[in-house]
Amino acid sequence: MTEHPETPATAPGPGPRADCTADADGRITFRLPPGTADGSPAPYLLLRLRPRKGRPEQGQPEVTLRLLDPEPGDGDDRRRAVLDPRPALAEGRWDVFLVHGPGAPPQRVRPGLRDLRALVGGPLREVQAPVAVRIPYATTAGCLAVRTWLRDAHAEVERIEVTDRSMTVGARLHGIGPLPGTATVRLRRRGGDGVPLTLEPRAGSDGRGFSFTVDYGELAAGGTGSQVWDLSVRLSSADGIPPVRIGRLLDDLADRKDVFVYPAAAVGGVVVRPYYTVDNDLSVQVTPAG
Repeated sequence: MTEHPETPATAPGPGPRADCTADADGRITFRLPPGTADGSPAPYLLLRLRPRKGRPEQGQPEVTLRLLDPEPGDGDDRRRAVLDPRPALAEGRWDVFLVHGPGAPPQRVRPGLRDLRALVGGPLREVQAPVAVRIPYATTAGCLAVRTWLRDAHAEVERIEVTDRSMTVGARLHGIGPLPGTATVRLRRRGGDGVPLTLEPRAGSDGRGFSFTVDYGELAAGGTGSQVWDLSVRLSSADGIPPVRIGRLLDDLADRKDVFVYPAAAVGGVVVRPYYTVDNDLSVQVTPAG
């Protein structure tokens, strides 16, 4: 699995600022700075997919770039640009720029007001395939960006209960389902070595919700070295459907790794702690005690 780290971008300085409002259906409306009084064309908004860490920028422009034409505002001199739900953006982090005309260099945009209230109740909605998620956020350098996920299916974490010996996770399928009787939850040690740990999930009444309990002792039995176990649910081994990653994507948090911090437990000479990756997927970290 390749994570999408949040790396500081070039500081925007005293550049343009844009407000944005996110809708539950994936639409984002940007309110741009006022136009100039000299009659020059209104600038347009450019979204550019950030290359993954350690990889050169690549891909077709229709995949890595999205241009948004300015539209009249709502009764004031500010223009707006609308990112419609379709076509979906590729998964990753999209940096936001303002372009003042052909040949002009893109100017990085700073975040203004971000209205994300419509996203807060995301886990309560049923999301159809493909599962496309967009969350505007401020980067570590103070720039405006949009975090996106695009997956055929997704298992949304609804609760995690942690004890000193185990953790119990409640989740719900989106974009696929219902959960068949042959489904298993898999914990695969990152790096691809070894046999995955499999668990039998407990299905909810509607067939989409499910829960499972991870015994920390079983993870500790894998050795005293540092390990990371990634969690997914496999619906069937016979129909060719790949495992569905378990995580938390459907709300207003673009990065939850440092926000949702769960307690660690010492078991069998190691310390076990569930955590969210920089992609907001659920994993379990095992480190030597002490």
